[in-house]
Amino acid sequence: QVQLVESGGGLVQAGGSLRLSCVASGSISFNIMGWYRQAPGKQRELVAAANSGGSTNYANSVKGRFTISRDNAKNTVYLQMNSLKPEDTAVYYCNAVARDYTFREYYYWGQGTQVAVSS
Repeated sequence: QVQLVESGGGLVQAGGSLRLSCVASGSISFNIMGWYRQAPGKQRELVAAANSGGSTNYANSVKGRFTISRDNAKNTVYLQMNSLKPEDTAVYYCNAVARDYTFREYYYWGQGTQVAVSS
């Protein structure tokens, strides 16, 4: 059974920084690990993702401010968030995607961690 456990959310002033961590349990390798967020009244959106080869993808709104990294040996993904803005306030969800030999994909989600940025 795969579980994703997030940590690192909290309340910070605008311009501050936070680092989110997500540890995936289970003996499984993930092709993609990333972070999504959902603000009140809005749809969940991709923030950043990294594949097992190290390639990364960011939402335009966070480019230059957020950095995603992963430790494949530890099945852990991090999100370093700098220069935070009030519009970054949301629940942040860790996401992991595994692919079997038939290329079928399996999606896993964490429980979410709240990030609140005050102006």
